[in-house]
Amino acid sequence: MTKKIFLSIITICIMTLLAAIFLVTALLYSRSAEIASAEVRTDARLIASAVEQSGGNYLDKTDFGGNIRVTWIASGGNVIYDTDEDPDSLENHSDREEISQAFDSGEGSSSRYSSTIMQKTVNHAVRLKDGSVIRVSGVHSSLTAELMKALSPMLAILIAVVLFSVLAASMVSRNIVRPINNIDLSHPKIKKNYKELAPLLEKLNSQNAKVSRQMDELQSSREQFSLMTESMEEGLIIADPKLIVLTCNSSALRLLGAGSFTQGQSVYALNNSDVFRRCLLNALGGRRSECILRTGDGQREVIASPANSIDMVCGIVVFIMDVTEKQELETMRREFTSNVSHELKTPLTTIYGIADMLANGMVQSGDVAEFGGNIRSEAERLINLINDIVSLSKLDEDAAPHENENIELFALAEEVLDRLKLNAEEKGVVTSLSGEKVSITGSRTILSEVLYNLCDNGIKYNVSGGSLSVKISHIPQRVIITVSDTGMGIPKQYLGRVFERFYRVDKSRSSRIKGTGLGLSIVKHGVLYHNGTVRVDSEEGKGTVFTVELPIEKKQHNEEQGVF
Repeated sequence: MTKKIFLSIITICIMTLLAAIFLVTALLYSRSAEIASAEVRTDARLIASAVEQSGGNYLDKTDFGGNIRVTWIASGGNVIYDTDEDPDSLENHSDREEISQAFDSGEGSSSRYSSTIMQKTVNHAVRLKDGSVIRVSGVHSSLTAELMKALSPMLAILIAVVLFSVLAASMVSRNIVRPINNIDLSHPKIKKNYKELAPLLEKLNSQNAKVSRQMDELQSSREQFSLMTESMEEGLIIADPKLIVLTCNSSALRLLGAGSFTQGQSVYALNNSDVFRRCLLNALGGRRSECILRTGDGQREVIASPANSIDMVCGIVVFIMDVTEKQELETMRREFTSNVSHELKTPLTTIYGIADMLANGMVQSGDVAEFGGNIRSEAERLINLINDIVSLSKLDEDAAPHENENIELFALAEEVLDRLKLNAEEKGVVTSLSGEKVSITGSRTILSEVLYNLCDNGIKYNVSGGSLSVKISHIPQRVIITVSDTGMGIPKQYLGRVFERFYRVDKSRSSRIKGTGLGLSIVKHGVLYHNGTVRVDSEEGKGTVFTVELPIEKKQHNEEQGVF
């Protein structure tokens, strides 16, 4: 804007100066031309009067100088006298404009321009009494010639004026633009600026208020979006078509195991595995894609969806979820299904085989009772397995009865040991119960199964002549149940898996011992049902100790604690 004002002022000054010079020169030229014509007319009249009085001798005696040319023309048009040329060499002048006018009316004037010498000749003729004509001619410079004469001073003046105009234009343009440059666009003040800018500044104020409201709304939306995404357990990534991250919450960084990351980097900076790449590229191609990504902390499910705009993909949205527990549960489910199928198939196969032998008469009459006992034993094993599966399923699905009764654990332990008395005698294991009477609130059925399975295992996996001891004690707000035996013990590398369903440390040894393989899993879920903890300590060849801690006041059951 400053440049435009500057150039406009300079242009106006130069054009104004040139126009002024031309007009002044033209006026001066017009005035000088009038003066020159008047002088020629006066000279013609004076000379004509002198010739009337003195005759031709006046012309011969008088020196007219070089400023004017005097010519005397006879009535027929022939030149009688001329100050510049030989009269005989001159042609007839009767056709000349000023001569013709003088013959007719007594006086005549004319002017002729010569482009060669850029001069104008002014002529005036006066008729004498004898019919001859005196003509006086004077030379006057043309306007072009006058301008050419004034060219040098005009250029000097023009240069001086241009320099002055440059300085003035520079100062004026800066002064004009300064108030505009000093306008505070955020808070424009109308009264302190040009009145002509008032409509613009008012509109600017209105736009500023509107933009400010929109920015506040946008900031609020961003904060709300950030708060929502940061509170998500799932990871969220939004990237543009070049896979540059536009937004990314902290859960995504945590789940992908990314270290330092700033928005504006490529999404591959979060994870550069082939599986992750293929998933993102499929989404970028317009197809929703899912994959399971394995990281150091577990397994992540990645769902990448394209963000479509009419007929093109303008970005992708990626969700990341921690499915480690889900995958583990799925693995456990498959293993459980496989194990259940195997455990059910074994006794059924035995029962089917014996029944087939009995049906085909392949069993002697004396052995029928023995084969019948085997069928009963395998059927009992099936029943126990099904009962354990049902109990475990109820605990898993939180379908166990929500009993909140007062249970005296010492008396409950006595009942359990009494039920296992025959088993202990057959194995040659001595049982004992010690401690104090402590009551808690909970489910008597579930706690009975917990104690029964711990004690039953302590007897089954004990050595002949060994011992099993149960101790009931308590600390503030918690009761401690300790079941210890002097049996085979469990190697340390297997201690972390003994609570898994159907897991057996020594399958060859366990196959000789009756059991479903679900006892300790039921113990674990029964303890968790009561918001307690269970741990195992064992030394191979010396025995095993199970320690259960339960809160005395049973808290409200959390449904999620029944799912494993």
